[in-house]
Amino acid sequence: MITYFDGKFVDDAEAVISVRSRALNYGLGCFGGIRGYLAADGRQINLFRVGDHITRLMHSARVLHMRLPGAHAEICGLVGELLRRNEVHHDVYVRPLVLNGSTKLAPVMREEDSVLAIYCLPLQRYMEKDAIDVCVSSWRRATDNAIPARTKATGLYLNSALARREAHDNGYDEAIFLTEYGKVSEGSAEHVFIVRDGVLYTPPSTEDNLDGITRRSLIALATEDLGLKVVERVIGRTELYVADELFLCGTGAQIQPVRSVDRRTIGDGGIGTVTARLTEHFNNVVRGRVEARRGWLTPVWE
Repeated sequence: MITYFDGKFVDDAEAVISVRSRALNYGLGCFGGIRGYLAADGRQINLFRVGDHITRLMHSARVLHMRLPGAHAEICGLVGELLRRNEVHHDVYVRPLVLNGSTKLAPVMREEDSVLAIYCLPLQRYMEKDAIDVCVSSWRRATDNAIPARTKATGLYLNSALARREAHDNGYDEAIFLTEYGKVSEGSAEHVFIVRDGVLYTPPSTEDNLDGITRRSLIALATEDLGLKVVERVIGRTELYVADELFLCGTGAQIQPVRSVDRRTIGDGGIGTVTARLTEHFNNVVRGRVEARRGWLTPVWE
C-alpha cells in the first residue's frame, strides 16, 4: 500500500513517526474520515463530500494550533491521487491525519510541527450486525472546554475507547455518551438519531459532539428529499428507551440501526420504517443514483 506522509507518497512501511513524537506521547493531532464508494461500472470511485471533510480538518487544525501543508484544493487532490496510486476500485475509507511531529518533551502545540499523513483501506460495513445493542456509558463525554470534540482530536479517542471497552465487557456492541449535564451527546464514534411519531430528533452539535458531515447530510436528505421532519434539540437519556426507532450514523458506521438500549428493546427490535427509508435513500445517493445529489460526489478516475 502507498501512503502520503510529510510531503511524499511512500510505501506504507516508510510512513513512520518517531516514538519520541508529541503525537504519540501526548495525542497531539486531529484526523478525518472519508468514504469512497464503488460506482455501478465496477471501476469508478466516488468520494463522498471530500471537500467538506477537508474543510472540517482545516478547521480542526486551526483550533489545535496546527496547519495543513497546502490549500484546500491541493489537499483534496492528494486524497484522489492516493487512491489512484493504490489502484483502488472498491469501497474505501480514507484517513487524513495532522500530527505533531516534534520530538521535544513538553506537550506544546506549534503550527510548524504539523505533519500530514493520509492512508486508505478497504471498508464496507463498519459493524457486521443489521441492528445492534447499545448501552449508556458510565463514562461521560469530554466537554468542549476540555478537549473539543468538534476537532476530531486524536487524544479525545481515549474517551471513546474507554466507553466502547466498557460496552463490550458488558455484552453490548456500542456505547452512547451523556454530557456532564446528563444529556445525550453521541456514540463512541457516531451521532444519535431517534424517531418518535415519524419525527427525527438529534442532539445539536453543541452537545459536546462532532459537527458530523454524515449527520448534516442525513438532515438534508430527510427534510429536503423525503419530506420528513427533523428537530435538533437536547435529548434526555430516558427518551432513548421510549423511541420508536433509533439509529447511529457516521462516516464509518453510515446508518446503523439500534435494536436495544440498556436492555430495553426499541420498537419491535427490528429496523424501523423511517430508518429503512432513509438508509435506502442514503445508499442511492452515495452510489451516484440520485442526480440531484451528485454534487456531493467527487470521481477519482477521470
